[in-house]
Amino acid sequence: MNLCVLASGSGSNLKAIINAQKSGKITSKVVLVISNNSASGALNTAKQNRIPHYHLSGKQFKTEAEFNKKFLSLLKRFKIDLIILAGYMKMINPAIIKIYKNRILNIHPALLPAFGGKGMYGIYIHEAVLKSGADVSGATVHLVNEHYDKGPVVLQKKIKIKKGEDAESLRKKILRVEHKLYPEAIKLFESKKVLVKNNKVYFN
Repeated sequence: MNLCVLASGSGSNLKAIINAQKSGKITSKVVLVISNNSASGALNTAKQNRIPHYHLSGKQFKTEAEFNKKFLSLLKRFKIDLIILAGYMKMINPAIIKIYKNRILNIHPALLPAFGGKGMYGIYIHEAVLKSGADVSGATVHLVNEHYDKGPVVLQKKIKIKKGEDAESLRKKILRVEHKLYPEAIKLFESKKVLVKNNKVYFN
C-alpha cells in the first residue's frame, strides 16, 4: 500500500514506520509526508529518506475548502491507500474522512476510550493517567472518524506503571510501544485482515 504520514512534531513514529519498511516487516511504503508545521522533524526525516514532503497549513489558504482541495489533490497524485496520523495536531476535515473512510489510522498514547478526546494530547495525557492513580497505561491504534479518539480500536498494548513514575518517563516508555505497534497495525491492513462493522474492528 501507498502510505501518507501526517505529522506535526519530531516524527519518531514516521521513522519507526520507515525502519519497518526497510527491514521488511511491512511491504507498504511511505510515499508522501505532510506536516502543518514547517519546523517539523518529520519533514527533515522525509527529506533524508527522499520521500516527497509538503508543509501544508490552513494559514496558507483563504478557506478550509481550498486547503481540503490541495490536500486531496496530493493524496490522489500519490495514489494513497492509507493515511497515517503520527502526532498530527489538526482535526481531519469530515469531507476527507468520508472519502478515506476506514483508511485513516491514528495512534494515541493511552488505552482508549480512557484518556481520549479534546485536550488529551502529548504530556497532558500522561499527567492525567498518573493523577488518576491508574496502574496501567499503553498505546492505541484506532481508525479515525469525525470525533476525537472515538474511532474503532485496531490494536492496543498495555504497560505497567511503576511506582514513582513521572509523566516524562511514562511518555518515553509508551513511545517505544508506539514504534512497535504502528507497523503491526499497518501490516494487518496490508494483509487485508481488517473488517470494520458497526464501529468495531474484526480480523479475518
